[in-house]
Amino acid sequence: MDSILSLVILVFSVIAHEVAHGYAANSLGDPTARLAGRLTLNPLPHIDLMGSVVIPALLVFTGSPILFGWAKPVPYNPFNLRNPHWGETLVAVAGSGTNILLAVIFGLIVRVGSVPLATGDTLLSATALSLAATIAFINLFLGLFNLIPFPPLDGFTALRSALPWHLAPGLSRFEQQVRTAGALSLVLFLIIFSYIFATPFFHFVLWLFGLLTGGSI
Repeated sequence: MDSILSLVILVFSVIAHEVAHGYAANSLGDPTARLAGRLTLNPLPHIDLMGSVVIPALLVFTGSPILFGWAKPVPYNPFNLRNPHWGETLVAVAGSGTNILLAVIFGLIVRVGSVPLATGDTLLSATALSLAATIAFINLFLGLFNLIPFPPLDGFTALRSALPWHLAPGLSRFEQQVRTAGALSLVLFLIIFSYIFATPFFHFVLWLFGLLTGGSI
């Protein structure tokens, strides 16, 4: 897997993730992201130096089993949503849902494109198959990773907003404590995840990738 190509794909996958949050919010009644000019795949309004460049580059070039990054969060106001309870849940999962959808699309492209022809060649060239496989794997990893229920990942926001009102305050307080710790909490989470959960998670993603493509990277 070419490192530069992987980095570019990861950055644009992160941007697609954030844009999906904005489109979901806009469709559910909150125009904040649209009015802020964030419903675009142009990377410039979305790039976060640390989350979109530095950390993804370190992970990719060091061969880390974790592929992770973030763009500037798309702004939205949950009070503008037509259904603030389930609306926030839908906005939260829209980013991961988009990544997983991209993984499915490009995974199926790999599966169909690798079918051998009568000439002995495949429907798609090796270069095209490698590109599609890289897009599928990175988006699958990114989408599933963001569904982990730990703040500030989308899985936690979706869980908190989907819970009955009387259960949500406890999670909200925990989220606030984590956010107060800032980058330190994310670093600690990534360290713990790397040492304990990264290997089984990576193999799980590989297994799903194989189901989609019929093979592996």
